Amino acid sequence: MNYYRAAEQRGHANFGWLDSHHSFSFGSYYDPKHMGVSALRVVNDDTVAEGAGFGTHGHRDMEIISYVLEGSIAHVDSMGHRYTVPAGEVQRMSAGSGVTHSEFNASTTEKLRFLQIWVQPNVKGIKPEYEQAHIPQSKTLTPLVTPDGCDGSLMMHQDASIYRLRLEQNESARLSLNKGRVGYLHVVSGSAQLDDQLLVAGDGLGVYEKTQFDALAKSDNFEALWFDLPPEEKN
Repeated sequence: MNYYRAAEQRGHANFGWLDSHHSFSFGSYYDPKHMGVSALRVVNDDTVAEGAGFGTHGHRDMEIISYVLEGSIAHVDSMGHRYTVPAGEVQRMSAGSGVTHSEFNASTTEKLRFLQIWVQPNVKGIKPEYEQAHIPQSKTLTPLVTPDGCDGSLMMHQDASIYRLRLEQNESARLSLNKGRVGYLHVVSGSAQLDDQLLVAGDGLGVYEKTQFDALAKSDNFEALWFDLPPEEKN
C-alpha cells in the first residue's frame, strides 16, 4: 500500500447549491500529487440542494459513473434519454465521441448525494452509450461496473472493475489483485482496518505493491467501493 488520502485532505468546493469533496484534482481544485490512480481520474462526493443541479454541459472520451447515495438524479442527455436515478442505483455513461447532458436533484424537498466517478476509457471516439441499474448486494463484494457486464453489472470501456463492499462490525473480507494490477478503495460509510491502516468515510487507499489484503470492519454498515484497475502507464 503506498497511496493514502484522508477524507479531510480532499479538495472542497461549496457553491451553496453544491457541496463537493474531490478525492483527486478536479475543476478549480488542482493538486499535482493527487491526479488519480491508474485509469481512475475522478471521485467526487457531491451533495446537491433541493431542485438544483448541473445544467447542460458536454463530455468526450470518458466513462462517467454515478452511484446515488441519497435522493434521486434527474438525468437528460443528447442521446434522448430522460431518466430518474434513485438512491441505490448505478448509472454509467460513455461519453465517447461527444455527449451533452444535465443532472439535477429530482426533488424540491430533499437533498441529493451521489458519488461522481470518472474512468479514462481504453478506446476513443465511440458512439456514446447510457445504462443504469439497481444491483442488489449478492455477496460481500458485488460487481457494479465491469469490462464485460458480468453478473448483472454495468459495462464500461476499460479493463477495470468497480465493486461494492459491505461488511458488518468484526466481519472481514479479502481483497485480491492479479500481479501488476492497481487497487483503490473509497470508503462510503463506517470504518475498517486494512492491514495497519484505519479507514473512515471519505478516505481513499491506493494499492500498488500487494496482491491481497484483508479488510476488517470496525463499525456496523461499513460500505466502500473497490476499484480493480489496470497497471499505470509508464511515462
